[in-house]
Amino acid sequence: MLKSILFHHRLFVSFFAVAAATAILIKTFPYCADVFFSATENNRKLPIYCVDTDEKKVAISFDAAWGADDTDELLRILRENDVKTTFFMCGYWVDDYPEEVMKIASAGHDLGNHSATHPHMSAISKEQIEEELKKTHEKVYDLTGIEMDLFRPPFGEYTNTVIETAQELGYYTIQWDVDSLDWKEYGVEHEINQVLNHKHLGNGSIILFHNDAKYTPAALDSIIKGLKEKGYDIVPLSELIIRENYTIDHEGRQKIKS
Repeated sequence: MLKSILFHHRLFVSFFAVAAATAILIKTFPYCADVFFSATENNRKLPIYCVDTDEKKVAISFDAAWGADDTDELLRILRENDVKTTFFMCGYWVDDYPEEVMKIASAGHDLGNHSATHPHMSAISKEQIEEELKKTHEKVYDLTGIEMDLFRPPFGEYTNTVIETAQELGYYTIQWDVDSLDWKEYGVEHEINQVLNHKHLGNGSIILFHNDAKYTPAALDSIIKGLKEKGYDIVPLSELIIRENYTIDHEGRQKIKS
């Protein structure tokens, strides 16, 4: 009897220990939540976190959702390093900063869709998801003449419905496997080390930055030069992803179908 009680007590404690650890993990690393749960859901669709390639190339991406004070400086650094990247833009950001959108497009960078209002897309309907994507798509097209086909969901949140709806609208849903953590404002050196020494950095990596992060303008040049010193060619996402006949594995790695 005593052994049975002890066994169930340990089982109870172990269950809640795992639950607590999971909650801490998700709270501390919110962008990893979807990957964590996808491992237990065989029918869960995944976006593109990285690309399987033998070539030493990576993609830098920026989410543009808030300010725009650093746009000129970021574009200058990218131009001087002869690097093209991808900017995921919210619809209201396009409304507020049309000149910056044109500068980014004129410099030859990819333009990506980051929704219209930056909602939690896992909490809205399919019709609302469509509206979020279509509104931003139309705004960018009317302004630049560019038909976007790259989409990054706000907060890194997605469901099967989000991915499927985006696909129906002609979009590839893009995440990242290297987070600069620039949004945490740890400092220039931390941001540089976070990217260049990231455990997931490798062929086909997608690196996340934000266009208005405090330390990114000061860190970006060193990061780009560091990536090149490691032998990586930095390309926009439009040149990194596989366009057709591909699959996405349980880690979010896009691969050519065998």
